[in-house]
Amino acid sequence: MTSGVKWGKVENSGLINTMNGLENFRYIGEFQHTIDSKKRLTIPARWRFPGDEAEVYLALPNPEGFISVYPPAKVAQIQEKVSQISMGDKEGQKLLMYLSSMAHSFGCDKQGRIHLNEQLIQHAGIVKESIFLGNFTTFSIWSPKRYKASQTRIHNAKNFAQTLVQFGL
Repeated sequence: MTSGVKWGKVENSGLINTMNGLENFRYIGEFQHTIDSKKRLTIPARWRFPGDEAEVYLALPNPEGFISVYPPAKVAQIQEKVSQISMGDKEGQKLLMYLSSMAHSFGCDKQGRIHLNEQLIQHAGIVKESIFLGNFTTFSIWSPKRYKASQTRIHNAKNFAQTLVQFGL
């Protein structure tokens, strides 16, 4: 086996073990980025992986006013669940059409830049600055104003303690 094939760089990439594909990839941390003149955002270098230049990510609007981004392993899970929605399920099909109309699939260029559709940018209220927030298996993209407002709600000691208990930490 060639050195480095089994294990990726752990210290900077967030990549744990590549033997089983990208299911062990993790998104952690918080990063602030500016939208460039061509309306592109840059995915944090730690979150990029070989092959992410293809349209492997799926971005969906989150009802809380930010963009949820799903990597390949999660996209496969979503596709599996979506395929189980019956054609006769009118409400399920309406919701699926709504989500699909606002969804966007994308990959990165060589510098890690992405271009999201205008609907998602407006949904998230992103103007010039954005915040990328890791959620272990997915990540989200926020406007700084909305992110700050959400943190104000979460950061009281009681809520934080309840969250730790909920996750068994």
